[in-house]
Amino acid sequence: MTNSLIVELEPPEKRRKGCDGENERHLTEAAVMLAYGLHLLETAPNLKTVEIHPDGEHGKRFGIASWLSKGGFTLTEARGKTDYCGRYVNGEKQIVVTCESGKGDVFANTENGTITAECKGGIVNTRHSGQVSRLRKGLCEAVGLLLTRPRTGRQFAVVPWTEATFRLAQKMAPRAKEAGIEISLVKEDGRVIDVKP
Repeated sequence: MTNSLIVELEPPEKRRKGCDGENERHLTEAAVMLAYGLHLLETAPNLKTVEIHPDGEHGKRFGIASWLSKGGFTLTEARGKTDYCGRYVNGEKQIVVTCESGKGDVFANTENGTITAECKGGIVNTRHSGQVSRLRKGLCEAVGLLLTRPRTGRQFAVVPWTEATFRLAQKMAPRAKEAGIEISLVKEDGRVIDVKP
């Protein structure tokens, strides 16, 4: 899908000097989940359904229903009290959005086993040390959350692609692989880069 995953916001004064461009470009956690879910639908053989599990805060920071609608997905079955939760269908492909905790941010049951992903977001055009640190911590947290889960199926830590996250992912990939965890990075345009050990 070509509709934007980026939310542009004016930076606070203290972060203005570290911003590459006039506005900060946020690739939110919900946007990372959606990009990765769509990536699975496009790349996993015969996969028809992906589950996305955002929390309420994610839905406030990124227009999940609007983004799916612009990408050709239609809400066919609402679920729960949250207006963006439900089953979205585009041809044979389905994205089920629920606010269930404990299932991972993205989940798919493929013909080769399950895939579970923990996702984090961040600002992709910043040199501000605190925000760069937050991106790095996001990757470490995603890997850490996966370490607390039983080792079943394939597990992915997924964060935005920046120079900082890419360098850290390259360092972490061999050790993460030993624990059964793979690392993927989402570009601003939604492309997913797998970081190989």
